Amino acid sequence: MKQATNKLVAGVETIGFELNRAALQARRNTKWNQYEPDVLPAFVAEMDFAVAAPIQVAIERTVRDGDYGYPLRDGKRVEAAIASAFVTRMKALYDWDVSPELVMPIADLVQGTFAPIVAFSDPGDGVILQTPNYPPFREAITTTERQLIPLAMRDDGTRHVFDLGELALAACKTARIFVLCNPQNPTGRVFRRDELLAIARFVIEHDLIVISDEIHSDLVYGGHRHIPFASLGADVAARTITLNSATKSFNIPGLRCAVLAFGSDELRARFHKRIPSRLLGGCNIIGVDATVAAWTESQPWLDAVMAHLTKARELVTQVLRAEVPDVHFHVPEATYLAWLDCSQIKQPGSAFQFFLDQARIGFSAGETFDPACEKFVRLNFATSIPILEEILDRFVRAIKQTA
Repeated sequence: MKQATNKLVAGVETIGFELNRAALQARRNTKWNQYEPDVLPAFVAEMDFAVAAPIQVAIERTVRDGDYGYPLRDGKRVEAAIASAFVTRMKALYDWDVSPELVMPIADLVQGTFAPIVAFSDPGDGVILQTPNYPPFREAITTTERQLIPLAMRDDGTRHVFDLGELALAACKTARIFVLCNPQNPTGRVFRRDELLAIARFVIEHDLIVISDEIHSDLVYGGHRHIPFASLGADVAARTITLNSATKSFNIPGLRCAVLAFGSDELRARFHKRIPSRLLGGCNIIGVDATVAAWTESQPWLDAVMAHLTKARELVTQVLRAEVPDVHFHVPEATYLAWLDCSQIKQPGSAFQFFLDQARIGFSAGETFDPACEKFVRLNFATSIPILEEILDRFVRAIKQTA
């Protein structure tokens, strides 16, 4: 397998952003310190790469100067710098016009999920959520005492799809919010325009607010295109809050900087009636400067990363299809995450625990995305090719030993 792999990634390993295992284990992050040293982590959505040079330069300038006071950038509050960078990027990438006055920087994207749910619904109200789903979405619904209305992502043999007709009419009457994750985590789907338009018609018919998490929008592979939900029209935008951040695509999750983009003045005003702006706090200056540098100067780095992730995705597909065909999955259309169905493998209990015990791999447990997905794991393949090779070797070997 390794000989084929080296041929597959020829010319990619010289890019210089990959970190070796020793360097990764020396870091003080969750990914490489949650488990024992012999466990290879493939769970939390974080890449094993050094950040883009412009981001590092922006951070080092602040540290070098000891510039930790209340910040201004170009004579304006730092929120304006983030909003400007976001608006410019959305126009350049998606021809989506966003008003900078409607872009609200926040410290955390999960916080940005909780706040609109609290703002636009009451305890007992329904919130429609695609399942399986990013675990904090479920937490945001249940801990605020809203009713989770699941919209299943079903495997049609070629991809994961949803059918709005499966939603019970009675449940829809209680619904106030539709949580959209596009690109979808964990399935890796990039929803087509016709799928998004179907959702648009549905939410207008049922008068729903849409919380659209688009944090993986930069990580879309060739042959697919991200379409911001709020770009579908003024009537759609008027009911949509878009969540985004540079943290996933530029590998800076610990710097805590994200945005909420409201689709209209009226929507923003409704939000602030329940959630005062100061309640959410603000971004720290290092996160601000890193985010602006990411969105305005670091696209060449991201292009190189996407080339590497494309090769890594090909390797995962090649190995699993050839070596363990009973593991079912669809090649992700976006993200660096693969949703693996291990239900045909002979293993007791959860797939996560099996691979942790037998292969010493720390995947994301399928049951955290949906209680019914105990036999699934989510694989993070955003690492160096040698580390990914070892993860795949351990995975294949553990399965073959059960046969």
